Amino acid sequence: MEKNLNFIEQIVENDLREGLNGGRIQTRFPPEPNGYLHIGHAKAICMDFGIAQKYSGICNLRFDDTNPVKEDLEYVDSIMEDIQWLGFQWKNLYYASDYFPQLFDLAIKFIKEGKAYVDEQTSEQIAAQKGAPAQSGTESPYRNRSVEENLALFEKMATGEIPDGKMVLRAKIDMAHPNMHFRDPIMYRIITSHPHHKTGNAWKVYPMYDFAHGQSDYFEGVTHSICTLEFEVHRPLYDWYLDQLIKITHTKEAYRPKQREFNRLNITYTMMSKRKLLQLVQEGLVSGWDDPRMPTLCGLRRRGYTPESIRNFIDKIGYTKFEAVIDVSLLEASIREHLNATCERVSAVLNPVKLIIENYPENKFEKLSAEINPENEDAGNREIEFGREIYIEKDDFMENPPKGYFRLFPNGEVRLKNAYIIKCTGFKKDENGEISEICCTYDSNTKSGMPEANRKVKGTLHWVAAHNAVDAEVHLYDRLFQNENPAEYNGDFRDLLNPESKKVLTNCKVEPYLTDAKPLDRFQFQRLGYFCVDKDSEGKLIFNRTVTLKDGWKKK
Repeated sequence: MEKNLNFIEQIVENDLREGLNGGRIQTRFPPEPNGYLHIGHAKAICMDFGIAQKYSGICNLRFDDTNPVKEDLEYVDSIMEDIQWLGFQWKNLYYASDYFPQLFDLAIKFIKEGKAYVDEQTSEQIAAQKGAPAQSGTESPYRNRSVEENLALFEKMATGEIPDGKMVLRAKIDMAHPNMHFRDPIMYRIITSHPHHKTGNAWKVYPMYDFAHGQSDYFEGVTHSICTLEFEVHRPLYDWYLDQLIKITHTKEAYRPKQREFNRLNITYTMMSKRKLLQLVQEGLVSGWDDPRMPTLCGLRRRGYTPESIRNFIDKIGYTKFEAVIDVSLLEASIREHLNATCERVSAVLNPVKLIIENYPENKFEKLSAEINPENEDAGNREIEFGREIYIEKDDFMENPPKGYFRLFPNGEVRLKNAYIIKCTGFKKDENGEISEICCTYDSNTKSGMPEANRKVKGTLHWVAAHNAVDAEVHLYDRLFQNENPAEYNGDFRDLLNPESKKVLTNCKVEPYLTDAKPLDRFQFQRLGYFCVDKDSEGKLIFNRTVTLKDGWKKK
């Protein structure tokens, strides 16, 4: 069944029918390199690159690098890595800074046309004079300077003769306009204190986003400039700047970019603010941008999320014109679905206790067969080893079990996955009263293919053979925030951090099959969840829990 078009696709198809821009489709993904990309950016990436793919167009990557104070080459590199990891490739790589000469020349033309002036007021004075939506603003005392004076002052700004914050260049539009963005918006500000990651100290003045964005789209040949909803109110200014560009440069309007907006991605228990995510990193509240609890793409990757699961999640939630908060369980369900279909099943015991099978030969080690992935018939089986001593989870044994407890207890029987039925005959405790050893017997006729293989017991346990078990460290990750909507919290967002968001288990036992596992290899630990090898597994095995087998938060 063919999927319905989203409203952006409907707009594009209508433009193609009308022959807009000669039937050409060109989009761009324009991140500011001031942080790492998060899951919200993935939605924009899928839109920008997806539209270009679907309609045989091109999508360029353009870094909106107009504020050297916040930007860094580290972010540029990480953004390119994340886009490619998601499965997309840009046609051309551009930077807004590529257009600094053209934008500067255009600003000079604005001044000469009487459409821009230099203002010496403070940012606080300018903000106060803009008024309110239902109240007109007041004009700057510098608004009616002569063209010659404005040109001379702008030249001094550009050569670094004027200190940071002392002057700005503003567009001369309408201080009574109902759209606040039209009330003489700032076009250029002075920044001399921070070299630019690409142009160094060549520039002393830098264009504001609203001035640079639409013009860069135009210079580049973008046909569909797709943004998130917060830019909808900016769209009239986007079009106004394009109108002036076309008039001032006497350009024949063969084409013009078209800005359209969709709802951004908000997810429960998740913070999307790059400023606050940076704060978490800088204050050491997380281990870095790629901490597996972070919503960054590199954090999700380190946690074990796959590009397919993220793209499938975004495809399912779709694109609309209405802001909403998506339940994070939908994202978790998406990775469960993908890993269930693709992951190998392995055994790991996170909180081990030794179990001795007293009637099993002491020096016998038996080869058993284990299914690699029951969801994939072609995956086949692999060999595992079984012996007299094994490890099981401490939680899988109780001395005095409640009614309905189907795991192991004195005189109770369970099946060991891929092995035999065992019966508990006794146990030992340490000096602290903790169970330190469990004694059992096994029924040799209950292995697969044997006469009593199908004998029914109510519980099945996973296990790891003790003689060749491998030590591992396991990190159990949970949601970083306890509050369902931390972005709406009026207090200190750090108060909402979940103290149980990371647990480190150091005495785990895994089967030797995992010894050669590489960073980001993913597995299902039977009965426990989905895990991947951490990037820091150098010299010892470290596994990160991606997600549990079932949604444990529904019960909470």
